[in-house]
Amino acid sequence: MNAPAELPSEQPVDLQLSRTIAQALLDGFNLHYRLFREASRAAQANFEAGDIHAQQQLVRERIAFYDQRVLECIERLKTEFNADGLPDAVWQSVKQQYIGLLINHQQMELAETFFNSVCCRILHRTYFHNDFIFYRPAVSTEYIEADVSAFRTYYPNEAGLPATITRIIGDFGFTSPFADLQGDVRRIIFALRRHLGKRFKAKFNSYIQVLASPFYRNKAAYIIGQATYGRRKIPFALPICRDEHGRLLIDAALFKGAQIRHLFSLSRAYFLVDMAVPSAYVQFLHDMLPNKPRAELYTMLGLGKQGKTMFYRELFNHLRHSSDQFVFAPGTKGMVMSVFTLPSFPYVFKIIKDVFAPPKEVDHATVRAKYLLVKQHDRVGRMADSLEFSDVALPKARFADDVLDELRTLAPSAIEEDGDTIVIRHLFIECRMKPLNLYIQNRKGDEVEDVIRDYGNALRELAIANIFPGDMLFKNFGVTHAGRVVFYDYDEIEYMSDCDFRRIPPPPSPEFEMSGETWFSGNKNEVYPEEFGDFLLTRADVRAAFIKYHADLLTPKFWQDCKARIKQGIVEDFYPYPQSLRFSH
Repeated sequence: MNAPAELPSEQPVDLQLSRTIAQALLDGFNLHYRLFREASRAAQANFEAGDIHAQQQLVRERIAFYDQRVLECIERLKTEFNADGLPDAVWQSVKQQYIGLLINHQQMELAETFFNSVCCRILHRTYFHNDFIFYRPAVSTEYIEADVSAFRTYYPNEAGLPATITRIIGDFGFTSPFADLQGDVRRIIFALRRHLGKRFKAKFNSYIQVLASPFYRNKAAYIIGQATYGRRKIPFALPICRDEHGRLLIDAALFKGAQIRHLFSLSRAYFLVDMAVPSAYVQFLHDMLPNKPRAELYTMLGLGKQGKTMFYRELFNHLRHSSDQFVFAPGTKGMVMSVFTLPSFPYVFKIIKDVFAPPKEVDHATVRAKYLLVKQHDRVGRMADSLEFSDVALPKARFADDVLDELRTLAPSAIEEDGDTIVIRHLFIECRMKPLNLYIQNRKGDEVEDVIRDYGNALRELAIANIFPGDMLFKNFGVTHAGRVVFYDYDEIEYMSDCDFRRIPPPPSPEFEMSGETWFSGNKNEVYPEEFGDFLLTRADVRAAFIKYHADLLTPKFWQDCKARIKQGIVEDFYPYPQSLRFSH
């Protein structure tokens, strides 16, 4: 980390100017969050109309909102206040005035992050400490008051559990009718009884708290809450879907913490939620899922910049309280990225190299565009989300010598050495997983069969979601702690709709077949699925497991059929919970 810059000497500051600049910054944030909430409110209409394409477009557009407002605010500050030429004392005063404006603000932590985003693009990084930006939060979000509470509370010992659940669902004010609400309530109670192992009987202190806004994603809405049952806390999520007639139905009832954590996995699209006080939603979710970092919860709620801010603080707090070095991440070295990790911190850090070894034919801009594609796309639980940072200053002493040597040799334009600091100009950060090729290396039998089956499921689900991985080698997939296979190498990713899946034509003569060389073109975006087995399934048990469950993936028909459905505008259903939990309607 950089040492704090020398602070300016005392000099008179125009307080009115500072207040005006601070208000301009807050105006920029307020506009952003107003548009953010409008997008979140539009999600209900899209859901009830069954307009999945509009819902997906809303998520994509919302991701761009933040940077657009930041750039607009920077332009205003430069045009109206000559922001590039303001003395240091003015910036310090602006920050103090801004803190005053945040009193009673309902999104104060997000407003601090917006201030940082604007100022960090105007000031040099030597100013990135707490005197000029919010390196640490200046205000607490713990007791923010809202006009309407973030959650509603219900007491099942007053009206009984069936009536309480009916009221909970009714209070969300869905305009579409339910196909069979009473039947859904019975199914929820039966699922709860199965989870508890006994009939639910309300106790003296029993109550249910439910977040006041639905969580929208893809074709579903989710009711999120937690019940207190004696000394026991029971988190729950109720997914709501539409039937073929446009009527609503409860599709499942999730009560296990692991099931709800999976719902909030960063390998899925972000939720659309209308929140007056986002910190209250994050606190509620963190109480439900105490092992889920708040940074991830902010990100899953569509507040990615706040997620990055909290992750950044967590990283540097960890660096202050640890001493291990950044080393190469386990796995096969890639041709496009240098990937390193801190063993005591469960993430990997990825830097784009300056030169890519053949046969890679991409450049920096292409790689960054692929990562943006993934961020904007429905990741269907099969693609890792990435945090993207610029100008990250890390202590040079924490880097192993071989990692520093590789960065200096293969990515010199991506780093700057500034005294005892390494400044990384552009960086992707992802959750660390066990590479699939290493996972199966010393495993046999059912373990191999299970993970190869899930690898095939990952390919299948990505294809249905209009994603072709390009490079399907096991080294480009990871296995999560839950045993789920997830794709994480995006430099060759393509939309299925842009690919041409073909059968290998017969050789023009026997000599071609005997030569070992290809006789078909293999032009860009031409894909020959019959080749997959030759470079993927070289181990006998791996091949047997793949053929057992996914033989159709080695033929063009599966891929051609997927592409045809995508071209017809068909968006398949993806459920972030097991099929066995779905209610039978």
